[in-house]
Amino acid sequence: MPSLKPQSLAEIRAQIDALDGELVDLLARRQRLVRSAAVLKADEQAVRAPDRAERVVAAARSRAETAGLAPEVAEAVWRAMVGAFIELELTEHRRTTTPDHA
Repeated sequence: MPSLKPQSLAEIRAQIDALDGELVDLLARRQRLVRSAAVLKADEQAVRAPDRAERVVAAARSRAETAGLAPEVAEAVWRAMVGAFIELELTEHRRTTTPDHA
């Protein structure tokens, strides 16, 4: 287990790299769910779901404050993540709802 207070830049970077690996695993799980949701949505407006996206960002800001993360960092990260997943979901939705794939 890494020390609570890293003693060197190399140790800090190693801990960041480990966290990045965990984040990739979590994002892969999120992607699987997004792809599953894409086939259940009626149309592209349901995929875009701007009200839902705003609620997700607001929840991230709120959780960030509790966790000690700068809310503006959480918002920027979540907006980028949600935007990227919406684009992925739109692609998946189009792929699975076109007559050739239905």
